[in-house]
Amino acid sequence: MALYAKGTVLKKSWIVACEMQARCFHISPLALAAQKVAMSKLDASSYLPHAQLQEKLEIVKNRLKRPMTLSEKILYSHLDDPSNQEIVRGQSYLRLRPDRVAMQDATAQMAMLQFISSGLPRVAVPSTIHCDHLIEAQVGGAQDLARAVDINKEVYNFLSTSGAKYGVGFWKPGSGIIHQIILENYAFPGLLMIGTDSHTPNGGGLGGLCIGVGGADAVDVMANIPWELKCPKVIGVKLTGKLQGWTSPKDVILKVAGILTVKGGTGAIVEYFGPGVDSISCTGMATICNMGAEIGATTSVFPYNHRMRDYLVATERKAIADEIDPYGNEFLRADEDAPYDQVIELNLSELEPHVNGPFTPDLANPISKLGEEAKKNNWPLDVKVSLIGSCTNSSYEDMGRCASIAREALKHGLKAKSAFNITPGSEQIRATIERDGIAETLRQFGGIVLAQPCGPCIGQWDRKDVKKGEKNTIVTSYNRNFTARNDANPATHAFVTSPELTTALALAGTLDFDPRTSKLKGANGEEFLLSNPYADELPARGFDPGQETYQAPGDPTKVKVDVDPKSQRLQLLEPFPKPWDAKDLEKMVVLIKVKGKCTTDHISAAGSWLKYRGHLDNISNNMLITAINSENGEMNKVRNQVSNEFGAVPETARFYKSKGVNWVVVGDDNYGEGSSREHAALEPRHLGGRAIIVKSFARIHETNLKKQGMLPLTFADPADYDRIQPSDRLSLLGLADLAPGKQVKCQIHHADGSSETIHLNQSMNEQQIEWFKAGSALNRMKQVAASK
Repeated sequence: MALYAKGTVLKKSWIVACEMQARCFHISPLALAAQKVAMSKLDASSYLPHAQLQEKLEIVKNRLKRPMTLSEKILYSHLDDPSNQEIVRGQSYLRLRPDRVAMQDATAQMAMLQFISSGLPRVAVPSTIHCDHLIEAQVGGAQDLARAVDINKEVYNFLSTSGAKYGVGFWKPGSGIIHQIILENYAFPGLLMIGTDSHTPNGGGLGGLCIGVGGADAVDVMANIPWELKCPKVIGVKLTGKLQGWTSPKDVILKVAGILTVKGGTGAIVEYFGPGVDSISCTGMATICNMGAEIGATTSVFPYNHRMRDYLVATERKAIADEIDPYGNEFLRADEDAPYDQVIELNLSELEPHVNGPFTPDLANPISKLGEEAKKNNWPLDVKVSLIGSCTNSSYEDMGRCASIAREALKHGLKAKSAFNITPGSEQIRATIERDGIAETLRQFGGIVLAQPCGPCIGQWDRKDVKKGEKNTIVTSYNRNFTARNDANPATHAFVTSPELTTALALAGTLDFDPRTSKLKGANGEEFLLSNPYADELPARGFDPGQETYQAPGDPTKVKVDVDPKSQRLQLLEPFPKPWDAKDLEKMVVLIKVKGKCTTDHISAAGSWLKYRGHLDNISNNMLITAINSENGEMNKVRNQVSNEFGAVPETARFYKSKGVNWVVVGDDNYGEGSSREHAALEPRHLGGRAIIVKSFARIHETNLKKQGMLPLTFADPADYDRIQPSDRLSLLGLADLAPGKQVKCQIHHADGSSETIHLNQSMNEQQIEWFKAGSALNRMKQVAASK
């Protein structure tokens, strides 16, 4: 059988080496892989799990008796009980044992506070904290980093000391973006990892299943509790042809987003296969998996191939590659005729570069039609700022391809017409592009090299060139472009594309430019057409690691973790109040009936609010402040149903809580799409909310609500959304009989005295119902511990 029959063809030298190694030592390839090799150079006592995974996989294969997809093999081989676990795509709740946990600093605060409150002495699996969210882009890398270290000193100290005490590795400010650090140090083919960030799927570029979750899920895994995930469906994307010219890996996911929309991947893993896979670099595959979060996918993954092996070797993990190689032919690829729930086919040779937006990442515009669409829709043509980098596109290859465009422009006497900002993905990328002259080329082009955190991608941008409310266009190589996300200006039209096109549009200064056909005029007056961008996939001289930014866990007996009771940044968590009293929730007020898109950015904004991510009461003051109220079409202005006066959403919720009035939120489709931030679930719970009733949920947010003891409910008939008015009172009846799959009866009490009854769906299993009854998953954990 040909290796990677679905399309990925490995280098002959690799195949021969694997076979010769097995023959020379007279042992099977699987026996070779059974030898102990550390999962990373930073986790010397945690070993690659593939031998054990293969054993579990054999149990599942014998049970299913059918071909399996790659994602199924990785996922099911991590089952807690492979012999007895029910496995039905889209229905069963899988109990899994992930290999590791990763947390970024904004979500790690609440996760570590929850872990501390659990009373456990040490995390059970390799875990890391990454400081990348709290650094604001202002003037440039070194200055911005120094400022962030100063103003976030209290938070960084808490994360550093709690990591050291409880066994969690700590990546200091300036180390880079969590997903790039994971790719460089921790990801490997066959890995199952959860991360407290929605773009955790980036690790799928190195053949792992890396899944974004809320902090409470991370606490479960760190506490050695099996992690629950609804068994995902599998969407196959077959790639044929070859990437060429201006088409980049980013265009694959931009095209797929246009096909599936922002909710088309919900409840599914997206699995790429086919002969086109080999034309994509490892970091390019990571780009595609990273932005899979924008279609709601559980995660995305590519099969193991020589591009991944090359990357492992380049990042000083040859031993890992050698141990994994024998699994490439069976474990780390899909079986022939593996069943997918949906298959999309893309011919990379015919794929056109895309620019998606504005205001949503699934509005796909081929570059040849972008100018026409911009004029038709009255989008501002002038590009004010172009930004490359972020966790999606900040690899060495990305930066090198942009530099090739910049060099050609400089040769003709041209520089960027728009402001041009560069965010390296990690300290290693920063140091390497500085050494190789790439950063200097981008500076000569007119760019400013920022620090290596998330920065403007998540709203950490002190933008000065336009006023709030001023209509303008920015182009980025980021992954997300919701209204006001990058700069807090709702009038900013943000477009996401490849770093190459971002650079080309910075050079042209207008959306009405296709670098494949549009000519530029050089300083000498002569016209020229840009060449196709090109760069080395990996640095010929190897990576420069830069400064040491990692802190290993310490001796817990010598570390003290303090939280000042007067702190405005950190607050120890108290258990949520009394468990459910076994009564129905009757005549609850509607805090807000949300109209249209409501992402986690709307529910719990980032940007300047990030500084309160460790203080639940303070950050709750941003709850739903940018959601649109259906009653008046305004943000942060809702009617208090007791006083009949209008006020801010958080203030109104606090009023209800003080009066003992339960409340609900009513929402639209794909409620809670976007970030994994569990604050969007913690805040409603903290301020007295009991249920969220919507047409549909995004996966992570629905799980986060369950974890915090909220009732996430969906309309059995989506048209019933229109039956509820903001002035209504809602009763949820029959809760004593709440059971998996059973609908909840909702009685709507209208202001005129009339009432009607509708039915709501819920997706809770028995354990999740126990979370609701206990008041939260953490409360339930303590109940169980106390009973033992």
